[in-house]
Amino acid sequence: MPILPREPYRPAKAKERPHRINEMIRAQEIRVIDEDKNQLGIMSVPQALTLARERGLDLVEIAPQATPPVCRIMDYGKFLYELHKKEHEAKKHQKQVQIKEIKFRPKISIHDYNFKLKHVRRFIEEGNKVKITIMIRGRERAHPEMAQQILDRILADVSDVARQDGEIKMHDWASTVLIVPIKTGGKDAKTKNQQSSQKEVQDNSQQESAAQKSQQEPHSD
Repeated sequence: MPILPREPYRPAKAKERPHRINEMIRAQEIRVIDEDKNQLGIMSVPQALTLARERGLDLVEIAPQATPPVCRIMDYGKFLYELHKKEHEAKKHQKQVQIKEIKFRPKISIHDYNFKLKHVRRFIEEGNKVKITIMIRGRERAHPEMAQQILDRILADVSDVARQDGEIKMHDWASTVLIVPIKTGGKDAKTKNQQSSQKEVQDNSQQESAAQKSQQEPHSD
């Protein structure tokens, strides 16, 4: 068997910088801002580079579309580090919504139904979407209403925490529906809180009136 020639080693390409810096800046004239965000005016790139190198910093093009382009004197390595750190923190705090799938059968036992329903509710309460799939096989295909009954039962049992999203999809092998968490915040919650506060104020007023009336009534010896 012939030995194939080995492909030459190709080093990975360095990740491109998101900005033009130092000698990479192509404009003839630029507007310069120093490291303290002070305006230094319009000057040539060589002049701005001289200023940056005297301070041990980089010249970074931050607004290439401006006329003339805007460049800033800064520590570019530190700037990229802080930028990466902010992006990492933003991703860490960003909640990832997932679609979980729970499968049921038309002739499922009460124990299995309650067990699976518990998982559906937990996924919904965690903020995830849930795909409900009713598996159909064999003679069950002749009775699609059985799958519909299970779906209706599930939707009713989670109606306090979830709602149906889109139409029920019917297939030869299964019926599926997507449910999503009910939003508890917003205008409805605000209105509910206002109503509760008003009721508390009314109750307190009634209690105070009753107390005052009780104090004003003469006491019998």
